[in-house]
Amino acid sequence: QVQLVESGGGLVQPGGSLRLSCAASGFSFSSYAMSWYRQAPGKERELVAYISSFGAYTNYADSVKGRFTISRDNAKNTVYLQMNSLKPEDTAVYYCNTPHYELGSKTDYWGQGTQVTVSS
Repeated sequence: QVQLVESGGGLVQPGGSLRLSCAASGFSFSSYAMSWYRQAPGKERELVAYISSFGAYTNYADSVKGRFTISRDNAKNTVYLQMNSLKPEDTAVYYCNTPHYELGSKTDYWGQGTQVTVSS
């Protein structure tokens, strides 16, 4: 079955950096796009970054453009989120996601999430 396991979260000061990782298993990783979402307390889950199956196309939320970089290593079945110049408003639980489209229907798979806290 599809499994997504995030790691790399933690507490960091404003202006600092973190790199999140998401290890995937149970599906043909290189055939599917991957995304990072986040959810802050009291807010809806939002898309942070997206990367196509072979990494040729990426897209970012306006709030993180120029600060965050999504990448993937298809040989390691892992997607990354490099987060620089972190701000307190980046505090959230970050989730790895892969949308699978089969026979006209969509299934979203999610990891368990990793907490990122930006605070002095």
